[in-house]
Amino acid sequence: MTCMENISEVNEFILIGLTDNPDLQLPLFIMFTLIYLITLVGNLGIVALITWDSQLHTPMYFFLTNLSLVDFGYSSAVTPKVMAGLLTGDKVISYYGCVAQWFFFGTFASAESFLLAAMSYDRHAAVCKPLHYTTTMTSTVCASLASGVHICSFLASSILTGNVFSLTFCSSNIVHHFFCDVPPLLALSCSDTHIIELLLYILGSFTIFFPFLVIFTSYSIIFITILKIRSAEGRQKAFSTCASHLMAVSIFYGTIMFMYFQPNSNHSMDSDKIASVFYTMVIPMLNPIVYSLRNKDVKNAFKKAVRRQKLDMNHFS
Repeated sequence: MTCMENISEVNEFILIGLTDNPDLQLPLFIMFTLIYLITLVGNLGIVALITWDSQLHTPMYFFLTNLSLVDFGYSSAVTPKVMAGLLTGDKVISYYGCVAQWFFFGTFASAESFLLAAMSYDRHAAVCKPLHYTTTMTSTVCASLASGVHICSFLASSILTGNVFSLTFCSSNIVHHFFCDVPPLLALSCSDTHIIELLLYILGSFTIFFPFLVIFTSYSIIFITILKIRSAEGRQKAFSTCASHLMAVSIFYGTIMFMYFQPNSNHSMDSDKIASVFYTMVIPMLNPIVYSLRNKDVKNAFKKAVRRQKLDMNHFS
């Protein structure tokens, strides 16, 4: 492809996917289909359950609802196209399809990062200042935090999307990835990408390092508070809850930082793709388990929903 003055002349990209081995296409398709189905059922099930049970209408579950919707969104921005490519062998994505995929993925992934920070602040308020929790985490505060999360995510993704796709692509239209991610797209551009790379670091610091700092600070204070709890059972329960949260946080931020915050010379597209599988597909599947399904209140709500469903079925039979 020759260098083009007008980027609109680029009308498609070719995603090389995860592997060229035809023997792996079907197994990967089956695996990603199962992951995606579990992601959909888990996250949308959590949303439905929290909406249905009035006892779960608390700040913590309000943020869990937002997190589940975000997980559903950013998994759906990537996984269906990967599944279609594995099943049909069609690796072509239109230029505007590439723009849309990155925009929605960037928006939802940024929202995930901010929501994790909001959830850590909520847990800090609950553990460290329990007597003031209801006056600290009011419905207005929760709505404001959620609105701020989604507005900031939309703006950050819009700015980066507009700048990345204002570049000219001339060396090739083959994207060495399974979705339209920024690093492989920058590698295709014949424009000067230094400003875009600087912008990526600035926005990355805002959407990744700032929330991570909030989480780190919140949990540092939480751990200090937990250590002051005299009951061994209470400390163990609190540590167990924090460990689950921090495990998911570590996976999310670890893979994101591995992808976007290393020098270009150290980038390996193959290792990037493996890391990307974790934060685009695996993490949205795990979050309902880590944050909700291990929770006693959610389990009780699920049992009540099942019992009610059985009663309704018996009533109509």
